[in-house]
Amino acid sequence: MALSAFDLYSVGIGPSSSHTVGPMRAARRFTGILEDEGTLAQVTRVQAELYGSLGATGHGHGSDKAVVLGLEGEDPATVDTERSDGRVAQVRADGQLLLGGKHRVRFDGDADLVLHRRKSLPAHPNGMTFRALAADGRELAARTYYSVGGGFVVDESATGADRVVEDTTAVRFPFGTAGELLGLCTREGLSISDVMLANEAAWRGEAETRAGLLHLWSVMRACVDSGCRREGVLPGGLRVPRRAPALFRELSAGAGESDPLHVMDWVNLYALAVNEENASGGRIVTAPTNGAAGIIPAVLHYYVRFVPGADDEGVVRFLLTAAAIGILFKQNASISGAEVGCQGEVGSACAMAAGALCEVLGGTPAQVENAAEVGIEHNLGLTCDPVGGLVQIPCIERNAVASVKAINSARLALAGDGTHKVTLDKAIKTMRDTGRDMKDKYKETARGGLAVNVIEC
Repeated sequence: MALSAFDLYSVGIGPSSSHTVGPMRAARRFTGILEDEGTLAQVTRVQAELYGSLGATGHGHGSDKAVVLGLEGEDPATVDTERSDGRVAQVRADGQLLLGGKHRVRFDGDADLVLHRRKSLPAHPNGMTFRALAADGRELAARTYYSVGGGFVVDESATGADRVVEDTTAVRFPFGTAGELLGLCTREGLSISDVMLANEAAWRGEAETRAGLLHLWSVMRACVDSGCRREGVLPGGLRVPRRAPALFRELSAGAGESDPLHVMDWVNLYALAVNEENASGGRIVTAPTNGAAGIIPAVLHYYVRFVPGADDEGVVRFLLTAAAIGILFKQNASISGAEVGCQGEVGSACAMAAGALCEVLGGTPAQVENAAEVGIEHNLGLTCDPVGGLVQIPCIERNAVASVKAINSARLALAGDGTHKVTLDKAIKTMRDTGRDMKDKYKETARGGLAVNVIEC
């Protein structure tokens, strides 16, 4: 099984990789099957049912809108985020949609798109089923998909350990654990980013890999810039005000420059800007999920702005190192809040950013592994309890806090020689086991924690 850095990072739409990006991709994949099987023109009605966490918090996460857009052939990377809400509203008003962007069918938003708040499918909490019907009511096609975190989508044949991207590409330096990765670095005399860059060659040339990673960085920068400009309140009913614009104005005017922790304010700003954009359905980079999308950009902005000598080569190495760590979480545990709680999202992103920053600051592979371990160790047990089912409270602030924690984790690791008692592999296993023991009400269902103890008003 092989994973690329570009499996971990993808340009998408907020507010959730598992609840927005995944359902959109699944719906689009279903329409592609109809085209491939030659049955698209026969379809007169299409239906979708969302289960588990998707059903419980799908309205707050925009899952229903994502399904409609996906059925119309839209892709998360290219959909017009400014027009998407209006487009979905028009579909509901007209009572029909353009299936695959080509074939008009009847669509009742209430009857044909059902979110089951208390029903789940067996293989994963984020399950969904699509059906295409003919004029006489015959079922032309039906598929079940699972959105398993970070925008990854698998069908009903993928369960258990198979819930990862199906890719058997042979890479130069395969690794399945942090221990194996460190062994490779020692034996070959390579950094972690070197290992990842060599492995990326299995899919594309080095120049294309570097260009692709720098493009992702440009999208992250654009997201921060947009988040620093957009005023107002976030959608969804909680009336959460955007804080990034005011903070940006204060910092840009020189406020707090004499404060020894002034840099922390900038890191907070970067994370807030990204996650406020994500919460409003804006264009973001899934890294490794949308709910945790502010952490890697915030720490990367910290590197570029405040570390002397920072350059594009460092940005590339940062993203490659973070991806290597993210792959370990994806393969050995989970990056899905619906499966293991927010420790799988914010915790994984914190570990990725910590290890990546450690490398570009000159850390050895052992110190990088140490930094990543510190990052996840101090997020173990973190629940996913979004108020109102929205990716706003506590998600936005949680990204800011984890960004600062990632920087601190890197600094702690750099202060040592890389030796430590708890390995990253053990910490990842602990995260997986903790997620299994965690009650479902703390796994993105909005039925526990802050979600039930904060009045929505």
